[in-house]
This record gives sequence, structure tokens and C-alpha cells, in this order.
Amino acid sequence: MHTYAAVISYDGVAFSGWQKQTHAASVQEDIEKALQSVCGNVVTVTAAGRTDAGVHGKGQVISFSLTTLWDLHKLVLAINFYLPETVRVMRVFLVDNNFSARFCALWREYRYYIWHGPAFPPCLSQRAWWNRWYWNKSAVEKACLYLRGTHDFKAFCPIKECPDNTVRSILSLKYRNREHLSVLTIRGNAFLMNMVRSIVGSLDLVGKEKKSAEWIKELLDDNKNRTHAGMTAPAHGLYFWRVGYDVHHFLPIPEISKERVKETFVPSDFA
Repeated sequence: MHTYAAVISYDGVAFSGWQKQTHAASVQEDIEKALQSVCGNVVTVTAAGRTDAGVHGKGQVISFSLTTLWDLHKLVLAINFYLPETVRVMRVFLVDNNFSARFCALWREYRYYIWHGPAFPPCLSQRAWWNRWYWNKSAVEKACLYLRGTHDFKAFCPIKECPDNTVRSILSLKYRNREHLSVLTIRGNAFLMNMVRSIVGSLDLVGKEKKSAEWIKELLDDNKNRTHAGMTAPAHGLYFWRVGYDVHHFLPIPEISKERVKETFVPSDFA
């Protein structure tokens, strides 16, 4: 068997999420059907992270095993031939047989796009959250500082979907704004269900000055109650952006210098 990692991109509006479901379209199902058409047998695919209905994938990473050793360029063409236009394999890599897109990930990064103002460009429909109010930039930046690090994020997870352990580590959280457009970039070791969207909904209250930046710290340290945090921001503003791995999982790639990628390899940067 030969194990592959692939960077995939998809339009989340077309799917009910990443995970295969009985009566709804999913990215996983389309990818597995395409691979079955290519190789003639059932192939199971593992993703770096699950995305909810409506969430987009820019640099999602998947792993799977095939009996045949493929030319990687031809494999990309073959898989995409059987995929709908709403999902595409951007690049394929050969990896060691112990590689798992999920369990070998060092971190995952999401980006959330927000458009502020009284009018919304139609071309961004289902691609960003139209939030008519402008945010207080300094307040949001201060709140982001409180969210960084290792905390109990129970207040940012649906009550019925919370696992026993709700502690996660946010490695970085950056807020950028230019005129009408805001972008939140969040990187962590792992995320709870709806965690990023719940964080965005809570930062919205801080940005509108309905809550203080210190209120975020209270949610993390003392409150830990989902009903006291902000709304869950719409799915269509969220993008699964990229994933980081140890470069040693990836078999020799002639055109990519290991000196360039240092300790962490980000497949989507080379797709």
C-alpha cells in the first residue's frame, strides 16, 4: 500500500459539512466516490479537521492509501475528473505509511471574513459575513490577547456537543481590518465544535462595545457557560485555511527545499 496526502479546496455552501452523512451531500463522500472511480475499490479518507455545513475549505488536508504507486500529477487529474466543480484536489504528496492527516497535524488554522458597512458586495455572497456595524479595533485586539494560550473553551462549544475535555491551545490569533473588511486568523492545536464561530460571535460584542475585552477573560476563567457567550457567527464566513505537519512525514519532494520549510511543513503553501 502507498499512502498519500492531498490538499483539497471546496465551496462549503454546496455541502452539509466534511463528514459523510446518510441523506446529505458531504465533501468526504464526493472524495471517496472519486477515488473509488479512479482505483476500482473502496477507499477511506481521513481529514485534518471536520468542517460544518457551509464552512469553506481552502487548504484542508486529507490522507488515504492506494495499492498503486501513481505519478502524482496524473493522480490529481484523475481524481478531479470525477469530482464536482465545488471540490478540487489541489496537490498530492507521497507520505510515509504511518501518516494521518488528522493525528499527525501539529496545528490547524482558520480564517474568518467579515464585511462591515451598510451595503454588501453581491460577489461576496456566501463568502463573508455581512456585519453592518464597524468594530472597535483596539478592543478586539485586546480581547484576542486573552484568547491566546491554553484555556478551557467550554463557553465556546455547544452544550450538547462538549467533550469531557474542553481545554485547547490557541497558538496565535490575529485581527486585521482595512476599511470594510475584517479578517480573523486563528491557529490552534485543535478546536471544539463551532469554537471559532463562537469566538467570532463573542468578539462581535466586544467590537460593538456591548462587552468589554475583559469579559472574554471572564468567559475563559470563571464563567465557562455557553449561554453567556456571544452568538455563533454564520458558517459562510469561515475558511479552513491550512494545516502544519512535521516535514519528515513527507517523502522526498525535489522541488521543495526542506531548509525552506524548516521544522513545519504546510502542504497548502505548495499547492
